Amino acid sequence: MFLNSSLLISRAQLVVVFLAVIRARGVAAPLNPAYTQDEFEFYLSDSGARLLVTGADGNAPAQAAAAKLGLPHAVAATLTDAAGPLGLTGLAGDVQDNHHPAPQNGTVQHKEENEPSDVALFLHTSGTTSRPKGVPLTQRNLAASVQNIRAVYRFAETDATVVTLPLFHVHGLMCALLSSLASGASVALPAAGRFSASTFWGDMLAAGATWYTAVPTIHQIILDRHASRPEPRYPALRFVRSCSASLAPVILERLEAAFGAPVLEAYAMTEASHMMTSNPLPQDGARKPGSVGRAAGSLEVAVLDEAGSQVPAGERGEVCIRGPNVTAGYKTADPGANEAAFLHGWFHTGDIGVMDGEGYVSLVGRIKELINRGGEKISPIEVDSVLLGHPDVAQAVSFGVPDEKYGEEIHCAVILRESVALGEEEVVAFCRKNLAAFKVPKKVYIAADLPKTATGKIQRRIVAQHFFAPAAAKA
Repeated sequence: MFLNSSLLISRAQLVVVFLAVIRARGVAAPLNPAYTQDEFEFYLSDSGARLLVTGADGNAPAQAAAAKLGLPHAVAATLTDAAGPLGLTGLAGDVQDNHHPAPQNGTVQHKEENEPSDVALFLHTSGTTSRPKGVPLTQRNLAASVQNIRAVYRFAETDATVVTLPLFHVHGLMCALLSSLASGASVALPAAGRFSASTFWGDMLAAGATWYTAVPTIHQIILDRHASRPEPRYPALRFVRSCSASLAPVILERLEAAFGAPVLEAYAMTEASHMMTSNPLPQDGARKPGSVGRAAGSLEVAVLDEAGSQVPAGERGEVCIRGPNVTAGYKTADPGANEAAFLHGWFHTGDIGVMDGEGYVSLVGRIKELINRGGEKISPIEVDSVLLGHPDVAQAVSFGVPDEKYGEEIHCAVILRESVALGEEEVVAFCRKNLAAFKVPKKVYIAADLPKTATGKIQRRIVAQHFFAPAAAKA
C-alpha cells in the first residue's frame, strides 16, 4: 500500500487526487467536510489514514483531528489550468512505504502496476442502527461494479451527465463518475459547486447530458422546481436513474411525465461497491414501478430465509448477494460482525424483500426498521408510498416509535407543497382510505423540513429521534 489518504477538497481537485491515489496503489478515503472534529478523529483513525489532503482553504476540524492523531497534512493547489498538473504541498517521505520512492516536486511517483487485490477505496456504512463500520473495497471490487453499471445502462462515449451527489459517497463516485470515465463518456461537475435546482438544467444542457442519477429527495426537488418554474427546454434524456433510497411509484410516474424519459430505480449499498440491482433500459426488459429491478451483471441476488434457503418467488426473506463487486469483509475488531454478515456463503444486506418469477426484487424495508405493531409487521416503505400519493404532500417518511399497548406504533412526518393548508386529521383520513386500519399512522408531524444525511438520504432512526423524542419530552 502506498498510503491511505483522507480527501477533503473541492470536487474538481477531489477527482484528480482520488484517481491519482488509487492509480498509485494508494487507498483513498473521501470524507464529508461537514464532520465535527470528533467525527474526523474517528474516521481518520478507523480508516488507518496516513495523510490528510485538503484544498487551499483547509478544514479546521479535520486539521485539528489530524494533528491530534499525528497525521501529516497536504494541500492540493487550486486548479487554474484544466490541462495542467495539480500540485500537492506538504508531502514528505514519512508518508511513503518501502515500495515507493518519495514524491519529487509534489508529484506522486509509481512503478508498480495495480493488483486486483489492492484496497483502493475505504468508506464507511451509513450507520443506520449502530456506529459506522469500515468497508475496504479493492481494485477488483471497483472494476466489477463499474462493469456491471456500464452493462446495465449501455454507457458509450456519446453519453454525458452532471454529478448531483457528493463524491465522498459511493453513489456519485461509482455510478456518475467512475462508470462514465471508464466508458469514455463525459462528466460535468455542477457550476454552483453542489447540486442546485436553479442551475441543474442549465448545467445539463451545457454538458449535453443524456442521463442523470440522484436520490429520491433530489428528484422531488427537481419536480417541485419543474412545477413552479419550468425551464424553456429540457435535454433529451435516455433515462433517469434513482438509487440510495426507495422511490415511490407516484414520484416515478411524475418524473417520466415531466421529462419524457424512462425512470430506472436501482438498489445499492457501500458493501457492494454500489449497485446490486436495477430496472433495465426499455430495450432490455420491463421496468416495474415499486421494484428495484434485477441482479446487475455478474452479481448474484437471492432472497433467503433464516436458515439460508431461498424462499419461493413472491415470499418475503432477506435480500442476500455475492459476486466480485462485494467487499471481502468489514474492517472490525469484532469477528462476529463478519461472520454474521457472510452467513451461509452470502452477504446479508439487512433488507427484507420479495423476488418475483422474473427475478425483479421489491424491498419491504430494513429488518430493524420494520414496524412491529402488536405482532403485525408493517413496511414503512408501503406507508411512505401512500402518503406520497396525496397531491398536497411533497415529502413523507414513516417510522416506528415505542408504544405500551402494541410494542410499536406508527408515526410519520410530512412536508406539504407550497401554499397548501393540510391538517393532521386530513392526512390520517387519506391513509384510512388507502391502508388497512393497523397500518394507519397514529401521529402525523407536519414539518417544514426533514433531517437528512449529507447525501440526501432520509434515515428513519434519525427522523424518529428528531420528531418523537421532543414530542415525548413535552408530554
